[in-house]
Amino acid sequence: MIRKKHLAVLFCLCLITTTTMAVTKTVKLRVIETSDVHGFFFPYDFMEKKPLKGTLVRVNTYVEQLRRQYGENLLLIDNGDILQGQPTCYWSNFVIPERENIAASVINYMNYDAETIGNHDIETGHEVYDKWIRELRCPAIGANIVDRQSGNPYVKPYAIFYREGVKIGIIGMVTPAIPNWLNESLWKGLEFQEMVSCAKKWVKQLKEVERCDLVFGLFHSGLCGGIETPQYTEDASEAVAKEVPGFDIIFFGHDHLEHNLWVKNNAGEQVLMLDPSCWAQKVSDAQIELTYQDGKLIKKDIKGENVDVSNLPIDEKMLNYFQPQIDEVKQYTERHIGKIKHTIYTRDSFFGNSAFSDLIHNLQLSITGADISMNAPLSTNSVIRAGEITMADMFKLYRFENLLFVLNMTGEEIHKHLEMSYAIWTNQMKSPDDHIMLLGGEYSYGGEQRQGFKNYTFNFDSAAGIDYEVDVTKPEGQKVRILRMSDGSSFDPKRWYKVAMSSYRANGGGELLTRGAGIPKDSLNGRVIFQTKRDQRYYLTKEIEKLKVIDPQPNNNWKFVPEDWVGPAIERDRRLLFGR
Repeated sequence: MIRKKHLAVLFCLCLITTTTMAVTKTVKLRVIETSDVHGFFFPYDFMEKKPLKGTLVRVNTYVEQLRRQYGENLLLIDNGDILQGQPTCYWSNFVIPERENIAASVINYMNYDAETIGNHDIETGHEVYDKWIRELRCPAIGANIVDRQSGNPYVKPYAIFYREGVKIGIIGMVTPAIPNWLNESLWKGLEFQEMVSCAKKWVKQLKEVERCDLVFGLFHSGLCGGIETPQYTEDASEAVAKEVPGFDIIFFGHDHLEHNLWVKNNAGEQVLMLDPSCWAQKVSDAQIELTYQDGKLIKKDIKGENVDVSNLPIDEKMLNYFQPQIDEVKQYTERHIGKIKHTIYTRDSFFGNSAFSDLIHNLQLSITGADISMNAPLSTNSVIRAGEITMADMFKLYRFENLLFVLNMTGEEIHKHLEMSYAIWTNQMKSPDDHIMLLGGEYSYGGEQRQGFKNYTFNFDSAAGIDYEVDVTKPEGQKVRILRMSDGSSFDPKRWYKVAMSSYRANGGGELLTRGAGIPKDSLNGRVIFQTKRDQRYYLTKEIEKLKVIDPQPNNNWKFVPEDWVGPAIERDRRLLFGR
């Protein structure tokens, strides 16, 4: 009997010992995302010749502080659109292409762990982005970028990382709407798959084959909306979060908006979604704590925030490292190419004929010999000052590396194209006190928040080569009245005209040609009768160099009516948008 009691006590002691010896382990991870950097690497605006807030040299200050705490348990990821936006990029992409791309040099210096590819990266063309991908020391990932010939992803579909025994999988994707904006020559041999079905395939791979503990998305696609076709949605990150179980966090971008939200997927699980907006002003910061007991995950704690890095100290070590390249870009952008007799402003383009827009119109007509030019402001409030024109000014005149195209269009299609443009640009005034501009958003101007336009201003096409009026009291379809060709000849809705425009517009960007003019998307290529080999800015620069001195004036070929309403309304909205 005593022996049995001893055995019972011994059993209990063994049980207690076994229980207390259960191994508990906690792993803390940090993931930092940048997105839509657009060449904002260094704290200097090469276009405006002034200091910049944010930029990657301040991001690196934040990252290095965390690395001292987390070591390898910090992952740094970028979400694409890094190869276009500042003169730094153009200089590296096209002026000194034989060297390592500066976007690769910066990514490598900062020790990024993964990179996705954005639509503006694709816009640089195969020669540039293929070379950049090869130069990156981290994986470029894009599960839905498919090589047509092989049927396989063009780059790695995902990246795998191990941190303290935790297996992490990151799936990359890009918006499939690229063919709506970019000519096929820029993405020849590729296709961009719809995101939800693609995500289902690769999440299954990471969960069932790779057996990842954590699965992240890194998507160059906005939250929701954008261009929608029967085949895909431009901004599908939220749809993936809801319809594809298995993601713990989706890091995303492309829409230049800040997001931090939780979404419940169709399996009832919560998915964190983070978007830091653009230009390296903020970063998305996810904190993850995993608790394991005897090797089994028993608790997963995920938090996220967007952190403002715009005023952090500059990483002087990084700045010094890249100072030779910074000096070269300054020298390039400060090169004189001609003279301009008076100051011109993009903001004038929104209220009628402007010297700024018509300078581009007239150069497009001169370069191509087209009958009509279409053009929209690519910035809201750029200024080119009277005096010497530098290369920096050319980036204000034309911000992105679009090619110059000429398409055949009927007069009726031109009219419908302009109808859609002015419908997304102007309000339908019901009284003299109404807004003339179609307002709806906010933007930062001079350090304060101001009323902004409802729609993207880079889709506000005006025309040169024709004379017309825009009646802002009329609805869409009835606003635009084309009076004549600007040379005095008649305008014929049934006649074919040669129309100059950017490659972005010619390929269907903004849907002015497709939804507006009614031209089927698959027939746009057949309308092209001319396209340049180099970007539009290059040819505008050459024209100004040839002219030496320019004196841009408004063409006065179109106006808003009725004049007794629009005059006061323009002044009110100009003050509201831009102040006095």
